[in-house]
Amino acid sequence: MLKIGDFSKLSRVSIRMLRHYDDIGLLKPAEIDTFTGYRYYQEEQLFTIGRITALKDMGFSLADIIRILENYEDKEKIEAFLLERQKELKKQSEETQYKLMLLETAQKRLRREQSMSYDVTVKTIPERYAATVRMIIPSYEDEQRAWSVLHSECGGKVVPADPCLAGAEFFDDEYKEENVDVRIWMTVKGTYENTEHVEFQTLPAVKVASCIVNGSYTQLTDATATAMAWIRDNGYTMNGPMFCIYHVSPAQTSNPDELVTEICFPVA
Repeated sequence: MLKIGDFSKLSRVSIRMLRHYDDIGLLKPAEIDTFTGYRYYQEEQLFTIGRITALKDMGFSLADIIRILENYEDKEKIEAFLLERQKELKKQSEETQYKLMLLETAQKRLRREQSMSYDVTVKTIPERYAATVRMIIPSYEDEQRAWSVLHSECGGKVVPADPCLAGAEFFDDEYKEENVDVRIWMTVKGTYENTEHVEFQTLPAVKVASCIVNGSYTQLTDATATAMAWIRDNGYTMNGPMFCIYHVSPAQTSNPDELVTEICFPVA
């Protein structure tokens, strides 16, 4: 039997943490002296503490580790725990990479001393015939789902207009965390029959206040704020849902610095 101090040294886990493990039922001492309250551990428990430490290093919570140790002899259950944690870490890694990309983009803009101002102009987007898909998507980041529907039902079956404009219109009255109402569209030549999800229609001419954003979508919030202030200061009022025209989109380049997006606000 090992005293708690000796067990702490051998396991490289502090006495305070061993007591915490005892309190939550993760690792109970093999014996507690009823007179002195001293905790004693068996040598075999060093294997258990080693498993606990390894699982902590993988990022498992103590609550998860309790469940894992309870099923440690069931290889299928253990593998399921490990696969789930692997998925979580991959998602965290992707989120971290995205944040790093945002930081790198911000640093590049600072080094180039890019201006945060955007030029706003009023113009009329002419009437246009387009293939359209309107659907509810989980979030703004899932807009590609609508484009996938359009391409799966029309890819290779329609002739793009020249020039071909592609855009997305957002119908919600406010920013939404989920269930976003969007209509994507692409101008085409000729006339076509509707498919299951794609409607071919003539979109009306619309007067807009618009500004061009060259580069990453991280600039869209600033550009929107600039356009809204310009609309207010110049006596215009909003007259319909805003939409974006993707002059150069992720479908054409993987470099965010090469994106060209026109933000359009219908005005009266």
